[in-house]
Amino acid sequence: MHEHSYYETLAEYNAWMNEKLYRVCAEIPDELRKKDLGAFFRSIHGTLNHLLLADIVWMARFTGQPLTRAALDQELHSDFDDLRREREAMDRRILDWTRTLSPERLAQPFSYTSVSDGKTRTRPFWLLVTHLFNHQTHHRGQLTTLLSQLGYDYGVTDLPWLPSLCELDSAKTE
Repeated sequence: MHEHSYYETLAEYNAWMNEKLYRVCAEIPDELRKKDLGAFFRSIHGTLNHLLLADIVWMARFTGQPLTRAALDQELHSDFDDLRREREAMDRRILDWTRTLSPERLAQPFSYTSVSDGKTRTRPFWLLVTHLFNHQTHHRGQLTTLLSQLGYDYGVTDLPWLPSLCELDSAKTE
């Protein structure tokens, strides 16, 4: 995959899409952003909050930090700008962390305790890292639906349009 590892590319895509969606969401009045629109986490704000919370939980597990969050719908930040700053910091942290992953680490089993049901499970580490990004994509799909229903344009969302990949296209034509 060119110069990038698979997970670094997913982390770049994750940060790119989050930045795009937060830029659009910043245009939406706070009252509308927090309005219950019938989504799983009720509102645009609630969904953005859940995505950050889930990343905090998974990254704490992956890096051996203690978990302090109890509920997956717990509000981390009521202020959108604070939520956005924390999202940006988390995306940088995830990208930096993916650069430390090795094939040996990814092949190992990993045990964790579920926040949802309290059960301890063991899965291949690569599967859980993949889940981190798949979870983001799943809920961003819900966000793009809400944004579309409200008439907001968030642009292209396809992985092949990731700016660093498009730069590779430009380099080939020069």
